[in-house]
Amino acid sequence: MKTPPKPRSRPKASERPKRGPAAPARPDGEPARVGRRGAVVIPAALRRLYGFEEGSTLLAEARPEGVLLRPATVVPVEAYTPERIAEFLLSNAVDADDYARAVARVRAMNLDPAAIPHHKPRGA
Repeated sequence: MKTPPKPRSRPKASERPKRGPAAPARPDGEPARVGRRGAVVIPAALRRLYGFEEGSTLLAEARPEGVLLRPATVVPVEAYTPERIAEFLLSNAVDADDYARAVARVRAMNLDPAAIPHHKPRGA
């Protein structure tokens, strides 16, 4: 005689009712977990609400009431070489006097203004 199958404690995924959209984030806060390596799991409702996706960059700020996580904007930083700075100085001169001051500053940087590609203002 066969033994009857054990009752399942949880129905199969295909037998469970379909879920609707996630509930909106609670105004008093959502529980989150901190993993073994310090990774914080942000609840799905909050991730959707604030547009956080995998790989999003966040700022973590210490506040008297706890830690504040907020979206961060990452912008590339360009480090300018002395030659590039000289190009800016020379190209942004607006008249002959301004250009003469720019040439003096470029020479003070131990660079030759004639060797720097730039646009001279009219009359310079």
